[in-house]
Amino acid sequence: MANPLYDGLFGAHAGKSTPFLYLPDGQVVSHQAFLEMAAQIAHVLTGKGLQPGDRVAVQVEKSPEALALYAACAQAGLVFLPLNTAYTADELSYFIENSGASVVVCDTGKEATVAPITKPLGAALETLNADGSGTLMDQAAAMPTSYDTVDRESEDLAAFLYTSGTTGRSKGAMLTQNNLLSNAETLAAEWRFTPDDVLLHALPIFHTHGLFVASNVTLLAGGAMIFLPKFDLDAVIENLPRATTMMGVPTFYTRLLGDARFTGDLTRHMRLFVSGSAPLLAETHVQFEERTGHRILERYGMTETNMNTSNPYEGERRAGTVGFPLPGVELKITNPASGAPLPAGEVGQIEVRGPNVFKGYWQMPEKTAAELRSDGFFITGDLGMVDADGYVHIVGRNKDLIISGGYNIYPKEIELVLDEQPGVLESAVIGVPHPDFGETVLGVLVPAPGETPDTDAIMDAVRDVLARFKHPRKLVVLDELPRNTMGKVQKNILREQYQDAFKVS
Repeated sequence: MANPLYDGLFGAHAGKSTPFLYLPDGQVVSHQAFLEMAAQIAHVLTGKGLQPGDRVAVQVEKSPEALALYAACAQAGLVFLPLNTAYTADELSYFIENSGASVVVCDTGKEATVAPITKPLGAALETLNADGSGTLMDQAAAMPTSYDTVDRESEDLAAFLYTSGTTGRSKGAMLTQNNLLSNAETLAAEWRFTPDDVLLHALPIFHTHGLFVASNVTLLAGGAMIFLPKFDLDAVIENLPRATTMMGVPTFYTRLLGDARFTGDLTRHMRLFVSGSAPLLAETHVQFEERTGHRILERYGMTETNMNTSNPYEGERRAGTVGFPLPGVELKITNPASGAPLPAGEVGQIEVRGPNVFKGYWQMPEKTAAELRSDGFFITGDLGMVDADGYVHIVGRNKDLIISGGYNIYPKEIELVLDEQPGVLESAVIGVPHPDFGETVLGVLVPAPGETPDTDAIMDAVRDVLARFKHPRKLVVLDELPRNTMGKVQKNILREQYQDAFKVS
């Protein structure tokens, strides 16, 4: 039987007693034991009458069993739908109803909240807790450990991931077997993963970064993971000497740099640090290399495409860029209005095409048609440019573009200037309503520890290097920027907070 995703990531390790998961309590889960756990869960699901293509919605804490549930869905040909543990009942109700999930798995503590959602929809409800207890594993314990797979084609759906929905209802990105497998194969090759690798895994597994990048790449290579429930500074520092690789969001690296225990000696066994999900400050790059001798590898991906580009494993990892398109991935910069390609050095919208690009949005043909061109190119919504050396630069989101008095203003250009100023740790630039210009620029600053930025001096510095129409009309100082669980700055929250900053009373 052929089941590309299961065969490539999981089945290839059948019978192997090699370590797969190192757990915080000292337990070690072998590849074979993991497959047997997944097989038992798969039998629970198929025993409920689920057929290939049915959806399984999952909102649970990170655990070996939660990861095995993903493998179980692959084995049974089901569509895995991981959901952020922070989602509210209202949000869950939308995801469960929209996806048409046949089974919903949640933490026991949320059962009373989720049951009124699933019952009218006829979806079965099971529980799974961080410690592996719950109704799902109670039933799994009595099931066989045989891992017979369901026949699947490479274009059959394997997962749904819902986008964050900052500009409307969240959209369910449909990811195929080949989307996930091809990307894992490419990344494992590009980043030189082998069975000898031990990945320090402190990311959530409801998101593409922790699930479809970190876990899939390790699985494909046959390596192991130090599987931490979340990012805990002490636990990461304690486990680093046992690891060879780590994937994280920028916050992971800034927190490590803020701890005196994080030294070059602590990282001497490491071969690779990868950062993604949000831009890494150039200052963090420099500090990290000075402290450890390692240069962090930045890459660029998104929910609908997995990974699109990467800085090179061998060669210059250039700060402020996301490297080159991955093998098999085409990337072009186009005019947002016409879709016409733009030359190197010009800013436009980023479009990508390749085996990693999703199939479309679930039950949203209009949205799919608006963002996925008939020739296969996906309009990412990101603005960027390709420099003379071929490195891709992300300038911002299309929706973050500021149009003031008819001029296009790219926030990233201003943020780079603000980030360099004394006393500034980081910044965010947004467009807010203005009675004369339609929109104008507002800068939000976060002070460096123990510092108080001089906003007047910063405005003087901005005037020296940027054209007048790009100058912020106001600078505000906040203790921290609002971020989502993956560390991305939520500019929509800032825009809402300061929408009346220039309102004429």
